[in-house]
Amino acid sequence: MEYRIEHDSMGEVRVPADRLWGAQTERSHENFLIGVGIETMPREITHAFGILKKAAAQANHELKPEKMTDEKLEAVTTACDEVISGRLNDNFPLVVWQTGSGTQSNMNTNEVIANRANAIAGKRLCHPNDDINMSQSSNDTFPTAMHISAVVALEDSLIPSAERLIAAFRDLEAANPTIVKSGRTHLQDAVPIKFCQEISGWRSSLEKDVELVRLALEPLKTLALGGTAVGTGLNAPKGFDVLVAEKVSALTGKTFRTAENKFHALTSKDEVVFAHGAVKAMAADMMKIANDVRWLASGPRDGLGEITIPANEPGSSIMPGKVNPTQCEQVTMVAVQVIGNDTAIGMAASQGNFELNVFMPVIAYNFLQSVRLLSESMESFRKNCVVGIRANEEKMHHNLYNSLMLVTALNPYIGYEKAAKTAHLAFEENISLKDACVKLGFLTPERFDEVFHPEDMAN
Repeated sequence: MEYRIEHDSMGEVRVPADRLWGAQTERSHENFLIGVGIETMPREITHAFGILKKAAAQANHELKPEKMTDEKLEAVTTACDEVISGRLNDNFPLVVWQTGSGTQSNMNTNEVIANRANAIAGKRLCHPNDDINMSQSSNDTFPTAMHISAVVALEDSLIPSAERLIAAFRDLEAANPTIVKSGRTHLQDAVPIKFCQEISGWRSSLEKDVELVRLALEPLKTLALGGTAVGTGLNAPKGFDVLVAEKVSALTGKTFRTAENKFHALTSKDEVVFAHGAVKAMAADMMKIANDVRWLASGPRDGLGEITIPANEPGSSIMPGKVNPTQCEQVTMVAVQVIGNDTAIGMAASQGNFELNVFMPVIAYNFLQSVRLLSESMESFRKNCVVGIRANEEKMHHNLYNSLMLVTALNPYIGYEKAAKTAHLAFEENISLKDACVKLGFLTPERFDEVFHPEDMAN
């Protein structure tokens, strides 16, 4: 491999000749051999850095044109666009497990953009610190990248995936308007419910989760950029914070604003904790929905068997013909991961000391992983399971009329205690509720038929 010599404040460093990064990136690359190639800084963060560096260059051009000249802005803008597009992803090798401020990822971005801008300009035009990091610090750029990436991930990935799943459940409701089945509480038989009502519970849960995510988005749209090292805005020109937030908004098409208190913005991660709580709520509901689906589909002969789900692949290496609810299983595993990530994020957010939180990379990694996994999980669940759910009306009817909890319909006519005696006798002697009620002398056969209509109990 061929190398070139780069230098920083600590001296010279050999860097692979075909890479755009510089000395500080190379030092981090060599010093943090932890999860290399597996737990790389999320590409969502790289993308967000490209946006904020472009916005910062634009703001600096307006506020400090003598330093961010037209020539520099043109070259830097082109380099940033390449970062944003993902074209330069191979030049961002650093892992999550680095400095807790994300300084090395900020410098990785500065070095790549500076070197690429210089190549575009055909001369040594830009310096990583003096030009690309102008009016900034790692301490305000990394939390800004976190917020930008989180908003983009939630608005452009998670919410659309949830809304498509909601639409699929709405279609399933519409396809099953009249079927009445046994309800269940405590995993025990309960009074009747329409199948469409059961589905509506799933749909409504996700609709509420989307509402919670939307509420959590607003605090995330505040940016730390402009606070620089400790929140005072040292070395940033007056008005930079407001202007750069406007530039980020224009580049993303989303409404960002500068944080009112930069001291809070640098050290507290409460907005991210709050937003991930909404993500966790959605994961918890997805766990419940997936479990409901696989319970209802259990069998096919010795379980509930009230619905069928698509048979996507063989389910056993030894039992021929076995098919498992694999889409439900992937949903529940993803939910467990998201819930675990929430614990890591909460712990990391609690560890800010004085003017900075130094757990930001792990917070960003876990947050973005949760959103990415949950988004893709819901897409897979919708395409490979939900759209293929079919009601087994015969089994639903059988289970409904086999349920002893239908006795609840008799409460207004014979009272709770007599109804309980009816249910116990039916269970003990394995006879119908009608036979038990008549045998106990509580109702005549004719009166029982007159008042006993299970389907009406779901209305």
